[in-house]
Amino acid sequence: MITVDNLVKVYRDVRALDGLNLKVKPGQVYGFLGPNGAGKSTTILSLLGLIFPQKGRIELLNEEVFRNGRFDEGKLVKAKARIGYMPEHATLWEFLTPLQTLDIIGKAFRMSRAEREKRAEEVLKLVNLWEVKNRKVGKFSKGMRQRLLLAQALINDPELLILDEPMTGLDPKGIAEFKDIIREQRKAGKTVFFSSHILAHVEEVCDTVGVIVKGKLILEDSIENIKREFLRKAGYTIIVETNRPVDFSGVGWNVTPLGENKYRVVSQEDIREELHDFVASQGAKILTMQVKEPSLEEIFLKMVK
Repeated sequence: MITVDNLVKVYRDVRALDGLNLKVKPGQVYGFLGPNGAGKSTTILSLLGLIFPQKGRIELLNEEVFRNGRFDEGKLVKAKARIGYMPEHATLWEFLTPLQTLDIIGKAFRMSRAEREKRAEEVLKLVNLWEVKNRKVGKFSKGMRQRLLLAQALINDPELLILDEPMTGLDPKGIAEFKDIIREQRKAGKTVFFSSHILAHVEEVCDTVGVIVKGKLILEDSIENIKREFLRKAGYTIIVETNRPVDFSGVGWNVTPLGENKYRVVSQEDIREELHDFVASQGAKILTMQVKEPSLEEIFLKMVK
């Protein structure tokens, strides 16, 4: 769906993208992470042909739309007809209603009147704005505007959704609904590429993440693999509760008592089987055992540092 090879974008003396490489496969929900100024928005705007990188290659939906400082306008227009885009910062027409807004966007995609009306009803119901379909956008809250921006990104029933910080300004209910929409898009076979600084949101809905720092992708993998590799390098933290006290003196693990018959065991390897045998050798039984997995935020912060 998206392939970026060695993309370079320089603003005067600032290298916003420094040989960026990434790949988004069909059907993925891809979370694009990075600190402020890392190059997330520059990447998205480059994908859409809204800014011009100096070097590299971009492929969208099997169309090579950019190579070494030049966009192929015909291929870019063809690809963008199959893409929905929700910008982080956008100006909506304050004097129009949601129905009127979506009608204009639908016309830009050359949809027929019947298609525009049918699709507008579908997406406004999806984002819970149907009841206010005839209210002026100027009276909308921040969260309502975000939902309308998502609706316009969905109006053409895109194969690829590109979302820039899509959950900004939403209340908890709106965030939950937004996550459900993303999951529904994945079930429908759509591909979703979105940037976010709220890592908990990414962890809940994405199957793959890419981390960009100073214009370079420093990691790209599934969340499961990232956590597994992090545990392998940082060590395993295991919380174990037994039916009677256990003497851990002399073992090679870092053991901290957490309460009566409850311990935190830290090891560079997964020692759950050895731990089970050790406890049994002292005539005790394990009541509960849990590997404490790091959150995506913990891993991200350590990587960025």
